[in-house]
Amino acid sequence: MASPSQPTSQKKRILSGVKPTGKVHIGNYLGAMQGHVNLQDDRENYIFIADLHSLTTVKNKAELQELILDLAMDYLALGLDPNKAVFFRQSDVPEHAELTWVLSCLTPMPMLELAHAYKDAVAKGIKEINAGLFTYPVLMAVDILIYKPDIVPVGKDQKQHVEIARDLAGKFNRTFGEVFKLPTPYIPEEVAVVIGTDGQKMSKSYGNTIEIFASDKALKKQIMGIVTDSTPVESPKEPDTIYKLYSYFANDDEKANLLERYRAGGMGYGDAKKMLLEKVIDTFKPYREERERLKNDIAYVKDILKKGAEKARIVASETKKEVWDKTGLSI
Repeated sequence: MASPSQPTSQKKRILSGVKPTGKVHIGNYLGAMQGHVNLQDDRENYIFIADLHSLTTVKNKAELQELILDLAMDYLALGLDPNKAVFFRQSDVPEHAELTWVLSCLTPMPMLELAHAYKDAVAKGIKEINAGLFTYPVLMAVDILIYKPDIVPVGKDQKQHVEIARDLAGKFNRTFGEVFKLPTPYIPEEVAVVIGTDGQKMSKSYGNTIEIFASDKALKKQIMGIVTDSTPVESPKEPDTIYKLYSYFANDDEKANLLERYRAGGMGYGDAKKMLLEKVIDTFKPYREERERLKNDIAYVKDILKKGAEKARIVASETKKEVWDKTGLSI
């Protein structure tokens, strides 16, 4: 019989965690969530809500609970199928926290000092950097390694976390014996960086997002507020932010039509923004309707997360047992 910690089929195992930090935007969808949904039919998918990570910044109970449920509803509305993917809350699987201590005892301090989150906090002059933020990469490494995935889809800015996971897996295996698989990062180049409304990478921290489930009024304000330059719209140049965003949701004929109208003259950026707004509303209309339905059935959402955690623990507990056996914690 196959070990519970190993895939029971020939499907590659994919693992991805998403921290509940606020309203889901187009960058989240294109950079991660769409891929998670698209891969669930031919991959063994483990998707979790990284609520333990949220504690480094969120200190309000009601706020955290709302963020968790919002993200769960977002994923389900966008098409994640709990019958095809293992969808759960990180905190419902205590093995994550337990194995973090074990790997912390192997983690060199300089490795953590070079981690992006810590370096960013230092660069911003944050005076009270908590230990959770400093050791963040160790928990993230455990999040990955505990499920022995083949592939970890990440953005370019998250690749370091997979590299740290690989380093710690190798160090554990050399120190105690083989347990962990070395995962491979997967970065879809076409959506590695999704442009925000100000021309920078779309990010909540920049306040330049287009929120998928915002009201029509708010969505219109975000899209009509896209920053454009003074270059005439018909000038032949690198496609602008509006066109780049439009191209994610349009077919080849629609993209060609927009470019033709750009270069024919007589079309302003405002008209292009209206086309983008219409395309975004049409694309996400069924998802927005499903999101509204889920808001009225929170018990169903919670049950999905609970059952997902039960499935995840089968794998996580087997990995813990292997770690305990190798280290001597099991006697």
